[in-house]
Amino acid sequence: MAVFGTVFMPQMALATFENDKWNDTQKVSAESIQIHPGAHVLHYSSTCFEGLKAFRHEDGGIYVFRMDKNLNRFEQSSELLNLPKINKHQVAAMILDIVAQYADEVPQPPGSMYIRPTHVGTEASIGKAAAPSLSSILYVLLSPVGDYFAGGAKPLRLLLDETGMRCAPHMGMIKSGGNYASALGPILKARNDVQADQILFCPNGDVQETGAANFILIDGNEIITKALDSSFLHGVTRDSILTLAADLGMTISERNISVDELLERAAKPGVEAALSGTAAVLTPVGTFIHNDKEHQVGNGEAGLTTMKLRQALNDIQWGKAEDKHNWLVKVN
Repeated sequence: MAVFGTVFMPQMALATFENDKWNDTQKVSAESIQIHPGAHVLHYSSTCFEGLKAFRHEDGGIYVFRMDKNLNRFEQSSELLNLPKINKHQVAAMILDIVAQYADEVPQPPGSMYIRPTHVGTEASIGKAAAPSLSSILYVLLSPVGDYFAGGAKPLRLLLDETGMRCAPHMGMIKSGGNYASALGPILKARNDVQADQILFCPNGDVQETGAANFILIDGNEIITKALDSSFLHGVTRDSILTLAADLGMTISERNISVDELLERAAKPGVEAALSGTAAVLTPVGTFIHNDKEHQVGNGEAGLTTMKLRQALNDIQWGKAEDKHNWLVKVN
């Protein structure tokens, strides 16, 4: 199987915003897009995207998971970047239409079709460092993917960083490429220096998120995660996992948690930690690295509750459990 996210369907859906209006959707080659070298996005990072998935069920039906939630965040990201306001109805139609076109290419579980709507500012003006792009393109790219855990769900090693942040605080809830770029240098350094898989950013001791996923702590029947604010990404998978945990009767605590409390709880038997995101669903965490010392989380292995919640979410996505919350949209 190819590396996750490196195979693409031949065509994508694309729409342009010009003269204060969105033009009709086109089907174009997914090989390239044409923008001016002076395009706003290339100089001032006016770009945002989403990540969602379509799944194949046993009856052959194809279903997109939580498209409405992703579209709401896509709209929010575009507005916070002062990009043209998206037409959610048009984008929803773009997603469903292009997925339907490639329905036969949607892999069987545990694979899926990864869907990447992307919005970029295209106005050719290098004098607009402090002004928004008045034109843009929006496209929907498809990538069939296999199991993110093809080699098994190996518990991750996280470096706790109390000095840095993933991105500027007011940019945190925007799903923009610049936020990932700003976290990349510290993550690469952590991999090299202490063999960490990711950094858990904890500015001034406040446990927030990693470079590409939300963080949760599970202590017995309680699931603890930072309450939503503008400093970090409002994950759709995070929301789904918390909803399923509540369905199972777990106590949901959305609140601030300090590094001190995190390490104190992590030392207790049975405590679990995990990262949530579209690609990896729920990834177990086995080790925290803090001030050159390693702290094992619980028994250091993938926790039972973590894997139970991950399976519960997968079962809904794959059509093996009832979709009580109406999260799935049928494509065909």
